[in-house]
Amino acid sequence: MDKTKSPQGLTRRQLLSNATAAGASFVVGAGFIAAPNAAWAMETSALKPETFATLVQMARDIYPHDKVGYEYYVMAVKGYDTADAAEGIEAGIAALDAAAQGKGFGSYLGTGWERDRVDILRGMEDSVFFQQVRGGLVTGLYNQKAVWPIFGYEGSSFEFGGYIDRGFNDINWL
Repeated sequence: MDKTKSPQGLTRRQLLSNATAAGASFVVGAGFIAAPNAAWAMETSALKPETFATLVQMARDIYPHDKVGYEYYVMAVKGYDTADAAEGIEAGIAALDAAAQGKGFGSYLGTGWERDRVDILRGMEDSVFFQQVRGGLVTGLYNQKAVWPIFGYEGSSFEFGGYIDRGFNDINWL
């Protein structure tokens, strides 16, 4: 008997591939969005998938960190995917896309270079929409405990007796 095939005629690889495809078809709904580079995926409930993808890219352009993955930005803006916030976010992203089209691009998300996207954002940084998203990102992104080690932050020291005995004199950049 061939060790690579089961008695039913399926290899392990075929079985896993078929099971994964079948499982994905049950899990993925109408509001499912995945990044083209497969770095993150999420199912939206109130926002259009393309609006949410644009919001994630906007978040990454406002606070760019090469070492922070897209999934953390997704978590940071996930709070905007509510029925209450959807109308304002959809209108803000529409304005952002209009600004991108005014500069000759198809959309904000379709703007290939980060420098061009930042120029578009600078043109609307005084808007209520931009300030709302930027302000929400401060806590949405940097309050994630999973992000702290990336920046070298060890977290609260109170429960360990404070910083006097734990990191007070850890200055390696002087």
